[in-house]
Amino acid sequence: MNGEKSSGSDERLSYEQARAELASVVERLETGGTSLEESLALWERGEALAAVCQRWLDGARARLDAARQEQTG
Repeated sequence: MNGEKSSGSDERLSYEQARAELASVVERLETGGTSLEESLALWERGEALAAVCQRWLDGARARLDAARQEQTG
């Protein structure tokens, strides 16, 4: 795993894919047994995946807010 993975490919991940990969990264970090370099790469990958998940959640919130606004306005 490399923390340098392109964000373009990350943008194509679904929320569920990003969340599943993030869970795997967290599990590997918690298990330990990795070198410092690998741990840093996993951490960076986790940060990128968390950002993808956050964008999906922000988008969902915006859609819900817009739907509520249509109903009340």
